[in-house]
Amino acid sequence: MNKKEKEENLEKQLWKAADKLRKNIDAAEYKHVVLGLIFLRYISDAFEDLYEKLKSKVEEGADPEDIDEYRAKNIFYVPPEARWSYLLNNAKNPEIGKILDNAMDIIEKENPSLKGVLPKVYAKGNLDPLSLGGLIDLIGNIALGEATKRSADILGHVFEYFLGQFALAEGRKGGQFYTPRSVVELLVEMLEPYRGRVFDPCCGSGGMFVQSEKFVKEHQGKVDDISIYGQESNQTTWRLCKMNLAIRQIDSTQVKWNPEGSFLNDAHKDLKADFVIANPPFNDSDWSGELLRSDGRWKYGVPPVGNANYAWIQHFIYHLNPNGRAGFVLAKGALTTKSKGEYEIRKNIIENDLVECIVNLPTKLFLNTQIPASLWFLNRNKKNRKGEILFIDARDMGTLINRRTRVLTEEDIRKIADTYHNWQRGDESYEDVKGFCKSVKIEEVRELDYVLTPGRYVGLPEEDDDFDFEERFSKLKAEFLEQLKEEERLNKLILENLEKIDLSDSEKDNEN
Repeated sequence: MNKKEKEENLEKQLWKAADKLRKNIDAAEYKHVVLGLIFLRYISDAFEDLYEKLKSKVEEGADPEDIDEYRAKNIFYVPPEARWSYLLNNAKNPEIGKILDNAMDIIEKENPSLKGVLPKVYAKGNLDPLSLGGLIDLIGNIALGEATKRSADILGHVFEYFLGQFALAEGRKGGQFYTPRSVVELLVEMLEPYRGRVFDPCCGSGGMFVQSEKFVKEHQGKVDDISIYGQESNQTTWRLCKMNLAIRQIDSTQVKWNPEGSFLNDAHKDLKADFVIANPPFNDSDWSGELLRSDGRWKYGVPPVGNANYAWIQHFIYHLNPNGRAGFVLAKGALTTKSKGEYEIRKNIIENDLVECIVNLPTKLFLNTQIPASLWFLNRNKKNRKGEILFIDARDMGTLINRRTRVLTEEDIRKIADTYHNWQRGDESYEDVKGFCKSVKIEEVRELDYVLTPGRYVGLPEEDDDFDFEERFSKLKAEFLEQLKEEERLNKLILENLEKIDLSDSEKDNEN
């Protein structure tokens, strides 16, 4: 079993055990309980490692309780009553909830960068002290191997995995703070943010940044060559982001909580980034567009009040430096819309040769929406492909992990990213593939009235030229019947639960 498989097994085992302890708590609430403990374990491990080293150097003048010793090494100082060893010893204490809330509180007081970030939810009445103690034991038993420095790596994997699992458990609501890992990996592999300023103005739980950092490590780059900038309007999600970055030792100083949002209050007004990478809310109608009719960011046209898609596009362009590139997710409708303002903006950014590549994504990738999505890649300084756009149709790619959720495989990501890079470099190895990819001159896009849907350009695959209507109809019919069965099953489940509630209510009435 290789290292990756071992980590996956560890993550899955931990998730199953932690989920068993959840009992009657909603996933949305429970995630803060679990993720807070994982974070606490991480900072305590990092602290204890340096603490032991300082203890061995007391005769040389080192002080293991000197906060400045830890700040100098970019490690959080953990007071005695918040250290993991102390918490483990108190795991069976009926007051463990209060002890944990106090631990979070004193860590924040000693480490100003964590102020307002850590969850203080452990003393709530719906959280059983026995289950909480079980969680502490569970997280305390995570096998880190001999080297403590692996703590950030393993706990970081666990944290990210749990974020994804909680998003799945919460469904539509959970998808608001989490971009599926395979989508992030594809964006990062295509954008290649090796060095420079990386900006995400709607950063959610920080997945884009974590993958950017991971990408640099995997390609032997220097992590210090990347600077992270971001903002998030939802405070709860921002807290998750700060913890997610801290556990990976990524500097999150420039990741701001901004309740007014990117449009009304741009937290990084003067930033000109090398890379913008983002997954903004789809078709957002509540973006205060009526207050921003004459905003300086609308260089290519004024976006409509009722939809923020093209406001986001121009916000991204505004924050790119003269050689900057952007990669982002957007609702597929933005590729063809002729709504007032949007068509003109799309036309102008195409004519200004900013659009580099469009990728049509498969369905069921996103947890919070069934709206079809696409990836856009913009480049303010095309080198080898001026006046051209690469279209990739990946609608048939990906693998279903359950009836409602699809993921892109490593092979899918590699195929799409390699196609893009070969084309981008002008390699002879790139060639148009019918039904999958095509390099198109802007003149052809102009002829099709600036529509950016890949399917309009790449055509059908060779094997689809002899389209079998009956076979396709049978397949669609089978999928439809399967969906009906699933709906019937869910409706039956709801009715059974309602009947149970009615029965328990009538029993209470009889008792009275």
